[in-house]
Amino acid sequence: MNLNELLAQAGQRLEAAQLAYGHGTTNAHDEAAWLVLWQLGLPLDSDLERLASRTVSLEELTAAQALIQRRIDTREPAAYLTGEAWLQGIPFHVDRRAIVPRSFIAELLADGSIDPWLSERTRDVLDLCTGNGSLAVLAAMAYPDVQVTGADISPDALAVARINVDRHELMDRVRLVESDGLAACPGPWDLILCNPPYVNAHSMATLPPEYRAEPGLALDGNTAGSEDGMDFIRALLRDAPRCLKPDAVLVLEIGNEREHFEAAFPHLEAVWLETSAGDDQVLLLTLESLSALPTAQTPAP
Repeated sequence: MNLNELLAQAGQRLEAAQLAYGHGTTNAHDEAAWLVLWQLGLPLDSDLERLASRTVSLEELTAAQALIQRRIDTREPAAYLTGEAWLQGIPFHVDRRAIVPRSFIAELLADGSIDPWLSERTRDVLDLCTGNGSLAVLAAMAYPDVQVTGADISPDALAVARINVDRHELMDRVRLVESDGLAACPGPWDLILCNPPYVNAHSMATLPPEYRAEPGLALDGNTAGSEDGMDFIRALLRDAPRCLKPDAVLVLEIGNEREHFEAAFPHLEAVWLETSAGDDQVLLLTLESLSALPTAQTPAP
């Protein structure tokens, strides 16, 4: 069997299993390529046309088929099976202690979309809900003159983040802090990046197994008793003004929850940023817009 035949077989098996995707790939073919290439020790950006006729040994075939079967049987994201995820071409360690990194904020850091709201005085950056630390690392790479703090309520997630900060040799510029929201991160900050838990109650109840394999703490936005997924965000927007410098901005990812977000904060002036998923996934808030938010809209949890 050659590589092209193995990839076709693996893709067909994943397709037939009716799995859920969204943790680095969006379809069975790409997921099969990720798992097979990783198992064979080949770069994930390999030229598949050039390698199509590469002979697959019996040992390689057996191992690759076993990994595909494990993906089907466990319904775990491929990133957990391989222990690695990629954002903007940068590799990160990940395991079940932290959510699989997939934030669209990574695109904005790479393409400079946030830069017009920053200045030469930008020095202090917070990545709140850092998870495995990928956005903190990418922010440090994008802005060589800043100091970055990655904060998370989960000690397990921070242990994974430590692996990635050390892996990319950013120990001198990225520190990690255990914090419930902004409680241990008073700042003041020039820039806060946040991909928080925001999934509404109905969506949480219907998540496929691939998403239930992730820490619920990183997904469930209803921990204070609401159903719209906005509990963490309510507390964040309430607390953020006193933690920001005068020209600072907050970049917030809300996934597919724009309807719930705008219902919760109908008078909030937000700048919606364009990503590969459209202009309704990530928004930017200035200190001025946050300070104008009626306190009645941001009740304490």
